Amino acid sequence: MTAPRVLLIEDEPALVRGLTDTLTANGFVVSVATDGQRGLDAVANNSADVILLDVMLPKVNGYEICQAARAQGIDVPILMLTAKGQEQDVVLGLNLGADDYITKPFRTGELIARIRAFLRRRSLPASMLQFGDCEIDVDARLVRRRGEILDLTAKERDLLIWLAARPGRAVSREAILNAVWGSAVFVTQRSVDRCVATLRAKIEPDPHRPIFIHTIRDIGYRFEPGADER
Repeated sequence: MTAPRVLLIEDEPALVRGLTDTLTANGFVVSVATDGQRGLDAVANNSADVILLDVMLPKVNGYEICQAARAQGIDVPILMLTAKGQEQDVVLGLNLGADDYITKPFRTGELIARIRAFLRRRSLPASMLQFGDCEIDVDARLVRRRGEILDLTAKERDLLIWLAARPGRAVSREAILNAVWGSAVFVTQRSVDRCVATLRAKIEPDPHRPIFIHTIRDIGYRFEPGADER
């Protein structure tokens, strides 16, 4: 079995050494770029399975690298490493195509767990999605619980399918609006919150303590399909 490959784009020498040693010890093959320009080149030429991307880099910042990667059709998971905790910084990265973020300082155990979760999810078939005791038939656009079709509105179904196709990823309300509602009608981010609330009432065992659709304060949501994926 081929060892998973991680591209680390980070300019802090101590963090580079620590992460490289930890990732290698956990069975990953690590490539490193220590500035933004080298990072851009590595993204274009490296066949990584996961990209760990610092935000504040010399020459080219992490946002520009993320945007360039997605513009080139590179769809591997991008986990942004940032010392910034402000909402606008996180949302910008997510809207540019990052899959998730982790704020420095972070626990390496949590980082390893997130990387492995992304790798597991990429290996799953896209036409059938599962969470809890529910199954989503993406092609038929049907959601079933223990074989029974759930009574969801079209927008609830579209939202659930879009979220479930991105398990474990932090997604902003703006990204959800663009993907699920588009530009055909005038809606606000409150529309997302209302749709999430009604969807939770139909799929969550306890809508007040959701286990599938998690709220990320001031940012958006994260879909977790089940305990084995956390």
